[in-house]
Amino acid sequence: MNTINRGVYEVSSAGRSLVVDADPTLERRWESIAPHLPGVLPAGLRAGAGPVTVQLPAGAADGDARRVLNAHLHLLHLSHSTLCVHAVALQHPGDGRVAVLLGGHGAGKTLAALALARRGWRVLAGDVALVECSSPGGQPRVLGGTAAFLARRGPTRRWFPDLELAAAGPDRVDLSLLPGLREPLPLDLGAGGVSGVSVAAVVDVDGDPAAGTGTVEVLDTHTAATVWWRASGHLLERLLDNRAVVLRQLEDAAAASHRLERVQNLAGVIRLHAVWGAPEMIADRIEDLARTGTPAQTAEVD
Repeated sequence: MNTINRGVYEVSSAGRSLVVDADPTLERRWESIAPHLPGVLPAGLRAGAGPVTVQLPAGAADGDARRVLNAHLHLLHLSHSTLCVHAVALQHPGDGRVAVLLGGHGAGKTLAALALARRGWRVLAGDVALVECSSPGGQPRVLGGTAAFLARRGPTRRWFPDLELAAAGPDRVDLSLLPGLREPLPLDLGAGGVSGVSVAAVVDVDGDPAAGTGTVEVLDTHTAATVWWRASGHLLERLLDNRAVVLRQLEDAAAASHRLERVQNLAGVIRLHAVWGAPEMIADRIEDLARTGTPAQTAEVD
Protein backbone atom coordinates (compact mmCIF):
# COMPACT_ATOMS: atom_id res chain seq x y z
CA MET A 1 0.00 0.00 0.00
CA ASN A 2 1.33 3.41 -0.95
CA THR A 3 1.46 5.99 1.82
CA ILE A 4 0.99 9.66 0.96
CA ASN A 5 3.25 11.90 3.01
CA ARG A 6 1.49 14.56 5.03
CA GLY A 7 2.72 17.83 6.45
CA VAL A 8 1.66 20.10 9.30
CA TYR A 9 1.37 23.79 8.47
CA GLU A 10 0.39 26.99 10.21
CA VAL A 11 -1.94 29.29 8.29
CA SER A 12 -1.85 32.87 9.60
CA SER A 13 -4.92 35.07 9.05
CA ALA A 14 -4.92 38.62 10.48
CA GLY A 15 -2.58 37.48 13.25
CA ARG A 16 -4.64 34.38 14.14
CA SER A 17 -3.56 30.86 13.26
CA LEU A 18 -4.91 27.53 12.08
CA VAL A 19 -2.78 24.38 12.29
CA VAL A 20 -3.43 22.32 9.17
CA ASP A 21 -2.63 18.72 8.30
CA ALA A 22 -2.29 18.58 4.52
CA ASP A 23 -0.70 17.03 1.49
CA PRO A 24 2.73 18.71 0.98
CA THR A 25 1.53 19.87 -2.44
CA LEU A 26 -0.27 22.61 -0.50
CA GLU A 27 3.02 24.51 -0.44
CA ARG A 28 3.40 24.79 -4.21
CA ARG A 29 -0.32 25.51 -4.67
CA TRP A 30 -0.43 28.15 -1.95
CA GLU A 31 0.06 31.09 -4.31
CA SER A 32 -3.26 30.33 -6.04
CA ILE A 33 -5.13 29.52 -2.80
CA ALA A 34 -4.01 32.33 -0.46
CA PRO A 35 -5.68 35.26 -2.31
CA HIS A 36 -9.08 33.68 -1.61
CA LEU A 37 -8.55 33.35 2.15
CA PRO A 38 -9.43 36.41 4.27
CA GLY A 39 -6.57 38.11 6.06
CA VAL A 40 -3.97 35.74 4.59
CA LEU A 41 -0.83 37.05 2.92
CA PRO A 42 1.21 35.07 0.36
CA ALA A 43 3.72 34.38 3.15
CA GLY A 44 0.94 33.20 5.47
CA LEU A 45 1.87 29.50 5.27
CA ARG A 46 4.76 27.96 7.21
CA ALA A 47 5.74 24.75 8.92
CA GLY A 48 3.57 24.24 11.97
CA ALA A 49 3.33 22.18 15.11
CA GLY A 50 0.86 21.43 17.87
CA PRO A 51 -2.76 20.25 17.84
CA VAL A 52 -4.15 20.09 14.31
CA THR A 53 -7.24 22.26 13.70
CA VAL A 54 -7.94 21.27 10.08
CA GLN A 55 -7.32 18.12 8.08
CA LEU A 56 -7.41 18.71 4.35
CA PRO A 57 -8.51 15.59 2.45
CA ALA A 58 -5.76 13.94 0.42
CA GLY A 59 -5.91 15.04 -3.20
CA ALA A 60 -8.22 18.00 -2.52
CA ALA A 61 -8.10 20.40 -5.49
CA ASP A 62 -7.40 24.10 -4.98
CA GLY A 63 -11.08 25.02 -4.87
CA ASP A 64 -11.98 22.48 -2.21
CA ALA A 65 -8.83 23.26 -0.21
CA ARG A 66 -9.73 26.94 0.05
CA ARG A 67 -13.40 26.17 0.84
CA VAL A 68 -12.44 23.91 3.75
CA LEU A 69 -9.84 26.37 5.02
CA ASN A 70 -12.30 29.25 4.73
CA ALA A 71 -14.95 27.39 6.72
CA HIS A 72 -12.45 26.88 9.53
CA LEU A 73 -11.25 30.47 9.28
CA HIS A 74 -14.90 31.47 9.77
CA LEU A 75 -14.92 29.58 13.06
CA LEU A 76 -11.49 30.84 14.12
CA HIS A 77 -12.37 34.50 13.64
CA LEU A 78 -15.85 34.07 15.08
CA SER A 79 -14.26 32.84 18.30
CA HIS A 80 -12.60 36.29 18.44
CA SER A 81 -15.91 38.10 17.70
CA THR A 82 -14.86 38.80 14.12
CA LEU A 83 -17.21 38.07 11.23
CA CYS A 84 -16.12 36.88 7.78
CA VAL A 85 -18.53 38.99 5.75
CA HIS A 86 -19.20 38.61 2.03
CA ALA A 87 -18.32 42.19 1.16
CA VAL A 88 -15.75 44.50 -0.39
CA ALA A 89 -14.11 46.87 2.09
CA LEU A 90 -12.22 50.03 1.23
CA GLN A 91 -10.39 52.74 3.16
CA HIS A 92 -10.26 56.43 2.31
CA PRO A 93 -6.67 57.50 1.49
CA GLY A 94 -6.85 60.66 3.56
CA ASP A 95 -8.73 60.28 6.82
CA GLY A 96 -8.94 56.48 6.98
CA ARG A 97 -12.74 56.19 6.77
CA VAL A 98 -13.79 52.64 5.93
CA ALA A 99 -16.68 51.63 3.65
CA VAL A 100 -18.12 48.11 3.55
CA LEU A 101 -20.06 47.22 0.39
CA LEU A 102 -22.34 44.19 0.56
CA GLY A 103 -24.30 42.46 -2.17
CA GLY A 104 -24.91 39.06 -3.67
CA HIS A 105 -23.04 37.57 -6.60
CA GLY A 106 -23.53 39.80 -9.64
CA ALA A 107 -24.96 42.75 -7.69
CA GLY A 108 -22.04 44.94 -8.73
CA LYS A 109 -20.25 45.57 -5.43
CA THR A 110 -16.91 45.06 -7.18
CA LEU A 111 -17.84 47.58 -9.87
CA ALA A 112 -18.85 50.15 -7.25
CA ALA A 113 -15.67 49.41 -5.32
CA LEU A 114 -13.61 49.85 -8.48
CA ALA A 115 -15.13 53.29 -8.97
CA LEU A 116 -14.03 54.20 -5.42
CA ALA A 117 -10.60 52.62 -5.87
CA ARG A 118 -9.99 54.76 -8.93
CA ARG A 119 -10.62 57.79 -6.71
CA GLY A 120 -7.84 56.66 -4.40
CA TRP A 121 -9.70 54.47 -1.93
CA ARG A 122 -7.59 51.50 -0.82
CA VAL A 123 -9.11 48.04 -1.19
CA LEU A 124 -8.87 46.21 2.16
CA ALA A 125 -10.96 43.19 1.15
CA GLY A 126 -11.83 42.06 -2.35
CA ASP A 127 -14.67 39.64 -1.57
CA VAL A 128 -14.69 38.60 2.12
CA ALA A 129 -13.98 41.21 4.81
CA LEU A 130 -12.97 40.51 8.41
CA VAL A 131 -15.25 42.75 10.47
CA GLU A 132 -14.30 42.84 14.14
CA CYS A 133 -17.16 43.67 16.50
CA SER A 134 -15.86 42.46 19.85
CA SER A 135 -17.37 45.03 22.20
CA PRO A 136 -21.20 45.42 22.32
CA GLY A 137 -22.10 48.87 21.07
CA GLY A 138 -18.49 49.52 20.03
CA GLN A 139 -17.43 50.71 16.59
CA PRO A 140 -16.64 47.74 14.32
CA ARG A 141 -13.42 47.81 12.31
CA VAL A 142 -12.08 45.90 9.32
CA LEU A 143 -9.01 43.75 9.93
CA GLY A 144 -8.43 42.92 6.28
CA GLY A 145 -9.89 40.39 3.90
CA THR A 146 -9.33 38.44 0.73
CA ALA A 147 -6.67 39.75 -1.64
CA ALA A 148 -8.40 38.60 -4.83
CA PHE A 149 -10.63 41.33 -6.27
CA LEU A 150 -12.62 39.53 -8.94
CA ALA A 151 -14.95 41.17 -11.44
CA ARG A 152 -16.80 39.87 -14.46
CA ARG A 153 -15.03 40.80 -17.65
CA GLY A 154 -18.10 41.92 -19.63
CA PRO A 155 -19.59 44.41 -17.13
CA THR A 156 -16.13 45.74 -16.25
CA ARG A 157 -15.37 46.45 -19.91
CA ARG A 158 -18.78 48.07 -20.29
CA TRP A 159 -18.55 50.44 -17.32
CA PHE A 160 -14.78 51.04 -17.41
CA PRO A 161 -13.72 50.88 -21.07
CA ASP A 162 -10.59 52.92 -20.33
CA LEU A 163 -9.14 49.94 -18.46
CA GLU A 164 -8.82 48.33 -21.90
CA LEU A 165 -9.47 44.79 -20.69
CA ALA A 166 -9.24 42.29 -23.51
CA ALA A 167 -12.57 40.97 -24.77
CA ALA A 168 -11.28 37.40 -24.76
CA GLY A 169 -10.30 35.52 -21.65
CA PRO A 170 -11.82 34.05 -18.47
CA ASP A 171 -15.19 35.45 -17.45
CA ARG A 172 -13.74 36.71 -14.16
CA VAL A 173 -10.65 38.87 -13.97
CA ASP A 174 -8.63 39.67 -10.85
CA LEU A 175 -8.51 43.47 -10.63
CA SER A 176 -6.06 43.32 -7.72
CA LEU A 177 -3.38 42.86 -10.36
CA LEU A 178 -3.95 46.42 -11.60
CA PRO A 179 -1.05 48.63 -10.45
CA GLY A 180 -1.65 50.48 -7.19
CA LEU A 181 -5.15 49.14 -6.60
CA ARG A 182 -4.56 47.06 -3.51
CA GLU A 183 -1.85 46.84 -0.87
CA PRO A 184 -1.85 44.27 1.94
CA LEU A 185 -2.52 45.40 5.48
CA PRO A 186 0.34 45.12 7.98
CA LEU A 187 0.32 41.92 10.01
CA ASP A 188 0.34 43.82 13.32
CA LEU A 189 -2.62 46.18 13.15
CA GLY A 190 -2.53 47.14 16.81
CA ALA A 191 -5.23 49.18 18.50
CA GLY A 192 -6.78 51.47 15.95
CA GLY A 193 -4.62 50.08 13.15
CA VAL A 194 -7.60 50.43 10.85
CA SER A 195 -10.30 53.04 11.37
CA GLY A 196 -13.78 51.95 12.37
CA VAL A 197 -16.41 51.31 9.71
CA SER A 198 -17.89 54.65 8.63
CA VAL A 199 -20.50 53.41 6.17
CA ALA A 200 -22.04 50.08 5.18
CA ALA A 201 -24.24 49.65 2.14
CA VAL A 202 -25.91 46.97 0.07
CA VAL A 203 -25.16 47.97 -3.51
CA ASP A 204 -26.94 47.12 -6.74
CA VAL A 205 -25.56 48.35 -10.03
CA ASP A 206 -28.40 49.34 -12.35
CA GLY A 207 -27.93 47.96 -15.85
CA ASP A 208 -28.75 51.29 -17.50
CA PRO A 209 -25.60 53.38 -18.11
CA ALA A 210 -27.79 56.48 -17.64
CA ALA A 211 -29.08 55.30 -14.26
CA GLY A 212 -29.62 58.70 -12.69
CA THR A 213 -27.67 60.05 -9.77
CA GLY A 214 -27.97 56.98 -7.55
CA THR A 215 -30.69 56.18 -5.03
CA VAL A 216 -30.20 55.60 -1.30
CA GLU A 217 -32.46 54.06 1.31
CA VAL A 218 -31.88 53.23 4.98
CA LEU A 219 -32.79 49.66 5.91
CA ASP A 220 -34.65 49.03 9.15
CA THR A 221 -32.77 47.19 11.90
CA HIS A 222 -34.47 43.83 11.32
CA THR A 223 -33.71 43.86 7.59
CA ALA A 224 -30.16 45.02 8.27
CA ALA A 225 -29.60 42.15 10.72
CA THR A 226 -30.90 39.69 8.13
CA VAL A 227 -28.47 41.04 5.53
CA TRP A 228 -25.52 40.84 7.93
CA TRP A 229 -26.55 37.32 8.98
CA ARG A 230 -26.59 36.03 5.41
CA ALA A 231 -23.37 37.80 4.47
CA SER A 232 -21.55 36.54 7.57
CA GLY A 233 -22.42 32.90 6.81
CA HIS A 234 -21.08 33.09 3.26
CA LEU A 235 -18.03 30.87 3.84
CA LEU A 236 -20.19 28.05 5.20
CA GLU A 237 -22.69 28.08 2.33
CA ARG A 238 -20.32 26.35 -0.07
CA LEU A 239 -20.38 22.92 -1.67
CA LEU A 240 -17.27 20.84 -2.25
CA ASP A 241 -16.71 19.57 -5.77
CA ASN A 242 -15.94 15.95 -5.07
CA ARG A 243 -16.90 15.19 -1.47
CA ALA A 244 -20.18 14.83 0.40
CA VAL A 245 -19.30 17.36 3.10
CA VAL A 246 -21.71 20.02 4.43
CA LEU A 247 -19.56 22.89 5.63
CA ARG A 248 -22.59 24.52 7.27
CA GLN A 249 -22.53 21.76 9.89
CA LEU A 250 -19.17 22.97 11.21
CA GLU A 251 -20.91 25.86 12.96
CA ASP A 252 -22.60 24.42 16.05
CA ALA A 253 -25.46 26.02 17.97
CA ALA A 254 -23.17 27.89 20.36
CA ALA A 255 -21.14 29.39 17.50
CA ALA A 256 -24.31 30.34 15.59
CA SER A 257 -25.69 32.02 18.71
CA HIS A 258 -22.49 34.01 19.14
CA ARG A 259 -22.60 35.07 15.49
CA LEU A 260 -26.20 36.18 15.90
CA GLU A 261 -25.18 38.40 18.83
CA ARG A 262 -22.43 40.00 16.74
CA VAL A 263 -24.82 40.47 13.79
CA GLN A 264 -27.42 42.15 15.97
CA ASN A 265 -24.71 44.38 17.38
CA LEU A 266 -23.69 45.41 13.87
CA ALA A 267 -27.27 46.17 12.89
CA GLY A 268 -27.64 48.29 15.99
CA VAL A 269 -24.50 50.41 15.71
CA ILE A 270 -24.20 50.89 11.92
CA ARG A 271 -27.00 52.14 9.71
CA LEU A 272 -27.15 49.88 6.69
CA HIS A 273 -28.04 51.62 3.45
CA ALA A 274 -29.26 50.28 0.13
CA VAL A 275 -27.69 52.11 -2.81
CA TRP A 276 -28.31 51.52 -6.49
CA GLY A 277 -27.47 53.19 -9.77
CA ALA A 278 -24.42 53.35 -12.03
CA PRO A 279 -21.04 52.50 -10.39
CA GLU A 280 -19.81 56.12 -10.37
CA MET A 281 -23.12 57.33 -8.96
CA ILE A 282 -22.97 54.71 -6.21
CA ALA A 283 -19.42 55.84 -5.45
CA ASP A 284 -20.69 59.42 -5.11
CA ARG A 285 -23.35 58.31 -2.61
CA ILE A 286 -20.88 56.19 -0.63
CA GLU A 287 -18.49 59.12 -0.35
CA ASP A 288 -21.37 61.35 0.81
CA LEU A 289 -22.33 58.81 3.46
CA ALA A 290 -18.76 58.31 4.63
CA ARG A 291 -18.23 62.05 4.93
CA THR A 292 -21.51 63.20 6.49
CA GLY A 293 -23.48 60.07 7.37
CA THR A 294 -26.38 61.27 5.21
CA PRO A 295 -26.63 61.63 1.41
CA ALA A 296 -28.65 64.35 -0.24
CA GLN A 297 -31.83 62.25 -0.28
CA THR A 298 -32.36 59.26 2.02
CA ALA A 299 -35.52 57.34 2.79
CA GLU A 300 -36.09 54.61 5.39
CA VAL A 301 -37.62 51.36 4.22
CA ASP A 302 -38.54 48.05 5.78
